[in-house]
Amino acid sequence: MKRYIIKRVVHAVFVVWLVATAVFFAVRLVPGGPARAVFGLQSRPEVVARFKEQYGLNDPLYEQYFNWMSNLIVGDLGPSMTQSAQVSDLIMQTAPRTLSIAIVGLVVGISISIPAGILSATRRRTMVDYVATVASFAGISLPAFFIGILLVLVFGVWTNLLPTFGYVPISEGLYPWFRGIILPGIAVGGPYAAIVMRMMRGSLIDEIREPYMRTARAKGLSSRIRFYKHALQNAMMPVVTIAGIQVALIVTGSVTVELVFGIKGLGRLLVNSMLQADYATVQGTIILVAITMVTINLIVDLTYAYLDPQIGYESDVA
Repeated sequence: MKRYIIKRVVHAVFVVWLVATAVFFAVRLVPGGPARAVFGLQSRPEVVARFKEQYGLNDPLYEQYFNWMSNLIVGDLGPSMTQSAQVSDLIMQTAPRTLSIAIVGLVVGISISIPAGILSATRRRTMVDYVATVASFAGISLPAFFIGILLVLVFGVWTNLLPTFGYVPISEGLYPWFRGIILPGIAVGGPYAAIVMRMMRGSLIDEIREPYMRTARAKGLSSRIRFYKHALQNAMMPVVTIAGIQVALIVTGSVTVELVFGIKGLGRLLVNSMLQADYATVQGTIILVAITMVTINLIVDLTYAYLDPQIGYESDVA
């Protein structure tokens, strides 16, 4: 099992390095280079020359790569190309906001999807199943930003129960932070919950129909043991996989949801940086997103191995 964990961690580090390398060279393959992209193709040569000197773009490509990668390892993403600030500072200012939305959305999604999927599977063809199925189809069909707009109308315009614009840092109090972040969290967690709920329902129904469940009943095992120890545990394995992969839905959904709720998070930083051709900030933001996704996939792999120890064992043998 230890060897399996080490292999997964090494693989995760390799993927992050690969993404960082691809981003580095992609930026420098822009027609005219980053300098022309920032100032335009008709910019004055002296302005471009000064910009290249400032950001080390006159150095050989391999030297630029070595210096950039060395700085990246210690967390130095360099200065922004369009703002008088370090990229790491810009990310540190915006990442907690996006992370707050993602965490709340994940908690909302998991807390709704798993119980709803279990109820829908164990009470098939009842009103509970029909309501859960319709709600899941609506969640899958409606994009996160549209759900956000509906929440703004209901809780902001019509009832004025919750704030619908801006972000309150958690340092100003847990309750004000939660009041300001719950609606964006629900907006991104809704589609996520719908997908995971459908997977939970289908996976659990398949497990309940398996022959080993009839065998367990014939052996005299109680319904509680049959359900929780056998059916539910086995049904959770594909659910964990899809739940981890679909975290990308929360990350991407946060970009548009931030615009709806007026939150200056990581998504808005990335969009604005792309529009302003601030490639240093684009690089840093994409790498952070890549690290986040790789870390989530690593957690999913380790959770999968925990649920089925044979995975880790077989990987060690291989």
